Amino acid sequence: MGLAKVFTRAQAGVAAPLVEVEVHLSTGLPAFNLVGLPEASVKEAKERVRSAIINSGLEFPMRRITVNLAPAELPKFGGRYDLAIALGILVASKQLPCSCIENSEFIGELGLAGEVRHCKGVLPVIIAAQDAEHNLYIPKLNAADNDLAQYNQVQLCESLISVCHGLTGQLTLERNTEFNYPQSNLTQTQVLGHIIGQSHAKQALMIAAAGGHHMLMLGPPGTGKTLLANSLSRLLPPLNLPQALQTAAIHSISGYEVDPSDLLKPPFRSPHHTSSAVALIGGGPHASPGEISLAHNGVLFLDELTEFSKSVLDSLREPFESGEVYISRAAHKHKYPAQFQLIAAMNPSPCGSADENSRATNEQILRYLNKLSGPFLDRFDMSIEVPQLPPGSLKQAREKTQKIEDDSGLLERVNHAREKQFSRQGCLNTRLSGTQLAQLDLIPESELDFLESSVEKLGLSIRSYHRLQRVAISIMDLSDKESVQREHILQALSYRAMDKLLLRLTQHY
Repeated sequence: MGLAKVFTRAQAGVAAPLVEVEVHLSTGLPAFNLVGLPEASVKEAKERVRSAIINSGLEFPMRRITVNLAPAELPKFGGRYDLAIALGILVASKQLPCSCIENSEFIGELGLAGEVRHCKGVLPVIIAAQDAEHNLYIPKLNAADNDLAQYNQVQLCESLISVCHGLTGQLTLERNTEFNYPQSNLTQTQVLGHIIGQSHAKQALMIAAAGGHHMLMLGPPGTGKTLLANSLSRLLPPLNLPQALQTAAIHSISGYEVDPSDLLKPPFRSPHHTSSAVALIGGGPHASPGEISLAHNGVLFLDELTEFSKSVLDSLREPFESGEVYISRAAHKHKYPAQFQLIAAMNPSPCGSADENSRATNEQILRYLNKLSGPFLDRFDMSIEVPQLPPGSLKQAREKTQKIEDDSGLLERVNHAREKQFSRQGCLNTRLSGTQLAQLDLIPESELDFLESSVEKLGLSIRSYHRLQRVAISIMDLSDKESVQREHILQALSYRAMDKLLLRLTQHY
């Protein structure tokens, strides 16, 4: 009888729990049994492993083979267990010594000829193996994942036979041990200067970037809403390494490649308005992450907001507040981080305009805006109007084409404001709770009374009252002041375009 134990790792959300592959060879009629809650893709490993061992010039034992993937209650799917199963059979049949697989983990799908193929979601495996201080063998085609994790105990595998030779010392497997650590780059010269006009929207965008605020843009077609949203990523500072690796791990398990040069760049996701709740929130048979998790530590941009399904948008309300999302299925439950900054854009009416020249009646505009629920709109810290450019703006822009202004100073202002917030309270202003707002005591009592009376006149909720405080504090931080002043409150109140539009429509309806 032969018994071998080889370690690999499964995929459970963004985690990579350790899996022990136990291989037992016993007497009896030749058979190959695979147990331990394997799905169909794992059960098919029997044929892949058999062919890979034979075509690599090794002996496949004609014995009764039992492979157990422990722990048994953890669902297993995909071809990542092939390499560990094959090595377990070779060790159990005495073709490889037991000592060669100690303190090591193996992951990789095998081809019928014995080649080791690319696997999805290897980055969380590398991070977990690094924490455990284990040697890790991964497919050579996954070398880019280790360019992100930068773990020097990773060895790259091209084929099953090369892994066997490497384990026995007959061959030195390739390692990528020389890494170019990504550097933050804040030397961009064009942040908002390429956008024509819209000074009010640009100022709002700076405040949103400084405090991490969710923002809704209202305006007719062609006024630059999408361009403004795309420019937000240029205002945001680079991620720190733990944040970047967490975000890259989510992309890895979703099958997206992350360029090492873009590792520290905040993600920017812009799903189409036909996206389902599963695509946006996450789900599917393996509880995969959705767009809100792929936008973790970055920006989620929803263009043509009213074209999204109302139920899909309302499913965003809980992640808005908690910064995480739970995907539950019958066999498992996964938690994904979802601390994203939501920027949305929409037309104010079905015809594109809500002023006196609008072709839509007040009743039609209200019916159009009612596609967005009140509780969902209440989650936005800011809503701004992006109007049509005044006559002559395009001509002035053409005349200034040769003289492009350097607005890189905006980056320093935004970063300075964010640093103040982290040193003062340990988080961005958008994450401040009502209790924390009271404890910080940054707003004088007289200004709070003025804000409360303004909220009552606009008919806003208590949640909006707290959101206005957070926006005012961000304006204070950008102004480099130590307390909130009346002008900061007034400016925060100017970023309530949706509330003012709804109030005007209901008064005339």
